[in-house]
Amino acid sequence: MELNLSGMVGQSPCLGEVIRILAKVAPTDSTVLVTGESGTGKELLVRALHNNSGRAGKPFVPVNCGAIPRELLESELFGHEKGAFTSAVRSRQGRFELAEGGTIFLDEIGEMDLSLQVKILRALQEKEFERVGGGKTLKADVRIVAATNRDLEAEVQAGRFREDLYYRLNVIPLHLPPLRERGEDILLLADHFLRRFCQQKKRPTLTFSDEARGMILAYPWPGNVRELENFMERLSILCEHDEIAASDLPRKILDNAGVAPPVVPVVTVSAGFRWPRLADMVEQGMGLKEFFDVMEEKLLLEALEKAGGVKNQAAELLGIKRTTLIEKLKKRNLAGE
Repeated sequence: MELNLSGMVGQSPCLGEVIRILAKVAPTDSTVLVTGESGTGKELLVRALHNNSGRAGKPFVPVNCGAIPRELLESELFGHEKGAFTSAVRSRQGRFELAEGGTIFLDEIGEMDLSLQVKILRALQEKEFERVGGGKTLKADVRIVAATNRDLEAEVQAGRFREDLYYRLNVIPLHLPPLRERGEDILLLADHFLRRFCQQKKRPTLTFSDEARGMILAYPWPGNVRELENFMERLSILCEHDEIAASDLPRKILDNAGVAPPVVPVVTVSAGFRWPRLADMVEQGMGLKEFFDVMEEKLLLEALEKAGGVKNQAAELLGIKRTTLIEKLKKRNLAGE
């Protein structure tokens, strides 16, 4: 049976080994611990695990244990009864109940408090739990998959993670390699993301010059796949040619290659500045609002690029407040830039 890999892209041997193990473990109910640096695509791998399991028709429920305040995480996972705490005005199901019959994905489990780790261990071993403030034991028919970018063995040695829970989670370890170790996958992913963003923005698909491809391949990608995806979205907006040249690449990639960024001449009104005209909008096949939105997005990303990602400086370049800049970035799903 052909695997449903949920958009996972790559042909490198190290990724192939991960997919080989995934194919074997997906049909089982064994607990899986996914490790890897931030941005390597751990959730995408876990979704593929769920989609190729016997639970594929049931819920997939992700929980980012590091993003939920510690005092609320237990209620988020196991639910609570009315009156369990001050703001509990009604009973509420937790993620374990919502995932019944399916898969619950505990991302960044290394951030979880020791006191809550005990209850996760019980849910793993006994397949049961209790809501906060409740006395009734509930059954949990869920497959638990966890992920972390921490070294859990070191966390166990430091007393920050329970040893029994670590071994219970680590039945099947899956390690996602960082992007810098995946060779030509970098270019496959770059093409994949660029094609997707160009389609979204209704522009012809961009290509890379040989020099640009070499620089992209040589860059170490500390932010992994997430950083690559962000860069490709930026290029799909800012690049004004059909082919992406080395000079179009972000400053970080040029610095890594030891190439000085292009000198952009200061353009004044007397030097030929021209306001956009109606013909420009018609040529792009856009309405007025879409045309303004695209121009604004280009300026936002250019300001971030010049400011090295520092939002305060970017806001100053644009002559707006930092809060206004953040609102505009969130509106375009660019807040992580």
